[in-house]
Amino acid sequence: MSRFNATNLAIAEEIISRYPVKKSATIPLLHLAQEQEGYVTDAAIEHIAELVDCTAAEILGTCTFYEMFKRKPVGKYLVNICTNISCQLLGAEELLHHAEHKLGVRPGGTTADGTFTLEDVECLAACTEAPCVQVNYRYFHKVSHSEFDTLIADLKAGNRTEVPAHGTLAKVRQHIPADRRAGNVAPTDSDVPVWLARNPSSEATS
Repeated sequence: MSRFNATNLAIAEEIISRYPVKKSATIPLLHLAQEQEGYVTDAAIEHIAELVDCTAAEILGTCTFYEMFKRKPVGKYLVNICTNISCQLLGAEELLHHAEHKLGVRPGGTTADGTFTLEDVECLAACTEAPCVQVNYRYFHKVSHSEFDTLIADLKAGNRTEVPAHGTLAKVRQHIPADRRAGNVAPTDSDVPVWLARNPSSEATS
């Protein structure tokens, strides 16, 4: 159960500096915490609360609202199979049953070696590509049973470099130099919104 390590604490502080109100950095910090541990720990919730001047309850409330944030350990690869109507009509239920037998776990379960967690999920917004599968939120479209087996074998062998371990939101981290940032001013620090102050009023230009 870990707080941010030294490297990620520095990243967290940079993320917070982009926002005029610290609390606005909550979701990016939750992603950072999940990247570090693979899920969001209690200690991470407390650490984020300290960093953004909120209560742990407020951070927990945000964390538990979003399905993408996991509060318990999951496998290295989180396998989501959509069974909503479009995918269901094109064989998603059968694919899910196949995945259960292939991995040896039911939805919500994790393989004994900690490699795969299987989930039966709601619409993945790829209805034209049914049946759709996500692995660590990377899409795989129109997946057949044999293609699923190949995907699992490739992941086990480390041959799918486009799919990082669970928790990694992006392979390239955004970095915005201080001189390239927008004028992030807290609402309480200015009577005139920054975007309005930058532009002449309609009266002035008429």
